[in-house]
Amino acid sequence: KNAVGSRRAAWRIMSSVLHKETAKGNADNASYAKEYCTKVANELQEICDTILGLLKDKLIPKADGGESKVFYQKMMADYYRYIAEFRDGDAKAAAAESARKAYADAAEVAEKELAVTHPIRLGLALNYSVFQYE
Repeated sequence: KNAVGSRRAAWRIMSSVLHKETAKGNADNASYAKEYCTKVANELQEICDTILGLLKDKLIPKADGGESKVFYQKMMADYYRYIAEFRDGDAKAAAAESARKAYADAAEVAEKELAVTHPIRLGLALNYSVFQYE
């Protein structure tokens, strides 16, 4: 999570720098910022893909209780949301749709198996609302 969090922050900062330098007409600095954004986005994609693979292939299929299923599905949705933050076009739309589906699946299990005050269910509701806001 720390590897992803620091890279997400770096991407947001560099994306902001890219927009500011482009607006100023400073093509050299904009080019450097774009290059760095691309590098960080590729690193993020690689990390997210690794985590999503673990979740889809190993953790979610072997989750036996409602708590662990909701936790892993929420985690999967979060990582798709992260991908949607830094991708454009069709890749962004696909990641956003995958996040929406994973959040909906997690919410369905949470409604059936977790109390309304359960911390994982509350975390799911918070993250799902952030996703819908963005």
